[in-house]
Amino acid sequence: MTNRTTSRRTLLATAGALALTGTSGLVMPARAKGLEPTPTMRGGANNYRPGAPIVARIGGGGFWMTGTVRRAGDGAPLAGRRIQIWAHTTEGHERDPQSHGATLTDGNGVFRLEMPQIVPAFGQAHGHLAYDSGEFETVFLRPVMDSPKKTTLNADFVLKPV
Repeated sequence: MTNRTTSRRTLLATAGALALTGTSGLVMPARAKGLEPTPTMRGGANNYRPGAPIVARIGGGGFWMTGTVRRAGDGAPLAGRRIQIWAHTTEGHERDPQSHGATLTDGNGVFRLEMPQIVPAFGQAHGHLAYDSGEFETVFLRPVMDSPKKTTLNADFVLKPV
């Protein structure tokens, strides 16, 4: 009886696989598509300041902007990439020079920059981030916080080589 059940299962599995591959033309295993690049977000470049300096912290701190930077396709982490950050905070408007700064990614493609608490502007608490250093296509992000009480905001970049 065991052989009959095993044979029936094998037959059904084989027939099912053949039906699927036969009708789809699939002759090789499916492969995952490469990691797609991050598109620029609408409004992300508002109040952008080219060349904002690399800083240890923006203002008095208390809020953390974090994220990762990876290469499109293979998803490899990108070390030493400059990410510019700015926002409307408890210490200034997003157009103010003191509300802008940049940081570099570490060996794992991770960045972190402390800044003052982000507060709502135009009804939304949001940050602005940019990669704009030339080896990869420029990307502007404008992530919105789900609550202005949060003390962190994460944004990830997947960059496409130029």
